Amino acid sequence: MHSVIKKLGGANMDIDLASQADIAWAQAQCPWNADEGTSVHHCALKNVSICPYFCGVEYIDTLLCCYPQENPFAKPAAS
Repeated sequence: MHSVIKKLGGANMDIDLASQADIAWAQAQCPWNADEGTSVHHCALKNVSICPYFCGVEYIDTLLCCYPQENPFAKPAAS
């Protein structure tokens, strides 16, 4: 990673692929929503949750998703 870029923890954001309105750009569909025929799953909901399959964001607006595989970045539960 470039030395000018910092990783900042604790972000509180909304990220999803479930736009309900007409948008002016191409948007992929959430594969979990596609499998279930719904639009209830979101990558990250501010103050609520982060999808277990959400693996991050790649510059500038590409979401990284591991659905339906186990998230390789997930931390094991504390015992």
